[in-house]
Amino acid sequence: MFPIRDHNPSGRLPFITLALIAVNVIVFLGYFPSMSENQLGWFFQTWGLVPGRLMAGQGYETLVTSMFLHGGWMHLIGNMLFLYIFGDNLEEEMGHFGFLLFYLASGLAAAGLQMAADFASPIPMVGASGAIAGVMGGYLLLFPRAKVDVLFIFLIFFRIFAIPAWIVLGLWLGVQVLSGVITPTDAGGVAYWAHAGGFVGGLVLTIPAWLRRGAAGYWRKTQGHPPHAETEFTAARSNIPLVPRRRQP
Repeated sequence: MFPIRDHNPSGRLPFITLALIAVNVIVFLGYFPSMSENQLGWFFQTWGLVPGRLMAGQGYETLVTSMFLHGGWMHLIGNMLFLYIFGDNLEEEMGHFGFLLFYLASGLAAAGLQMAADFASPIPMVGASGAIAGVMGGYLLLFPRAKVDVLFIFLIFFRIFAIPAWIVLGLWLGVQVLSGVITPTDAGGVAYWAHAGGFVGGLVLTIPAWLRRGAAGYWRKTQGHPPHAETEFTAARSNIPLVPRRRQP
């Protein structure tokens, strides 16, 4: 079950969002296809964020470089899809330069909580997930009831559901926190606390924009929906065509 689009159109070209996607893709193509597993390990140790090294006063540049590295194709594609879905609306609300600063600050918040979970960890953290989680947190504050189309897959059953953002993003955050609690910090794999830290950081960083729009009065005025007409997709209420199984004679 994962989001594929929202019903919240943007009124102007989100060129910072598109530029961030392009940079992430170009950087990934510059190292991943040509490196062996051992070379990737060295590369991530050098340019990824290693909490133990940072606490020793080294590798401060990795606070930024780690945000533009990904561990594989699905890691990259998933992150860029989420950024594409939610980034344009926040960029429109915050302005291009303001959104770029917000994105980077969310990534730093993500790194901060992941480091707090294990200051001495030798495991490198890579990926734009923390910064994008911040985008999701900001989106939740400004558009809690915007419709998000979610593709649900169960065996051979496929269906797209239009679900309010507060449910989609709230469930996502709950999974990150629960997974962070039950997963040892030295296990490697997904940086759940970075996701949670980025999400909360992005929500907090969006409070000034929310206050400028009237805070709770803005919510009452819009009922949590975007302050403009939402896009309607008929496919959101339809089954994806299925090929029926044929009974063997």
